Amino acid sequence: MSALLDLNGIEIAALVLITFTAGLVRGFSGFALSAMVMASAVLILPPVELIPICWFLEMSASVLMARGGWRDADRGVVKGLVIGSALGLPLGLALTQAVSVEISALLALSLLIVLAASQLAKLRLPFLATTPGLYGSGVLAGVATGIASIGGMVVALYVLARDAPARQMRGSLVLFLFVSSLISLFTLLIFGVMDRQAALRGMAFILPTMAGVLMGQRLFTPKYEPYYKPFCLSLLIGLAALALIRTLLA
Repeated sequence: MSALLDLNGIEIAALVLITFTAGLVRGFSGFALSAMVMASAVLILPPVELIPICWFLEMSASVLMARGGWRDADRGVVKGLVIGSALGLPLGLALTQAVSVEISALLALSLLIVLAASQLAKLRLPFLATTPGLYGSGVLAGVATGIASIGGMVVALYVLARDAPARQMRGSLVLFLFVSSLISLFTLLIFGVMDRQAALRGMAFILPTMAGVLMGQRLFTPKYEPYYKPFCLSLLIGLAALALIRTLLA
C-alpha cells in the first residue's frame, strides 16, 4: 500500500484520520470537506497533489448527499455557479502549477483562512445577489478550487448574500459541489493533475470519508444546527493557521 500510494505508514494513517474527520464535518454541516483536508493535510502533500484527492472525496460525499441537494437546491443558481466555476478552474490550476510548492501552500492556506473568517463574521456582500454576482462568484469558486479545492467556501459566501432559507442554501451548496466536480474532472485531466497515482490516492481514502459523512448525518440534530457552522469554521481557521505557521517556519 505504501509503495502504491508513495506514502509511508504514518502519512497513510494521518490521512485516514483527516479524511474521516473531514467527512464527519461534511455530513452534519454540508460543506468544508476539502477545506478540512487542505488545512490538515497540506503538511503531508502539496496542494496540487491534494486537489485530485479532494475530487474523489467530494464526489463520494456528494453521491451520499445529492438526493437532498436535488430536492432543496435552487437549480437556477446552481447552473450559474457551475458555468462560472468551469471558467475559473483553469485559471486557479494554472496559478497553482506556476508557483513553488511553498508559495502554493501559503496561498491555499491564506485563502482558506480569509474565506472561513468571512463566513464566520457573516460577511454579506449584497452585490453578489445579482446576475453578474452569480457568475462572478462561480468564476471565483473555480479559481479557489484550482488553488486549494475550496470553491464551496466561495459559494457559501454567495448563498449567504442571497439570504435564502438555510435548507435551500445547504441544498444548493451540495448540488453545486456534485455537478461542478463532474465537470472539473476534464480540466484536471487536461492539466495533468489527475494522474494514476492521484486516482489511487483518492480512491484509497473514499471509505473513511464516506464513513465520516454517514456518521455526521446520523449525528446531525436540527436544534443544534445554528452551532455547527461556527464550530466548523473556527476549527478550520485554527487548523489552517497552525499549518500556515508551520509552513512559514519550515
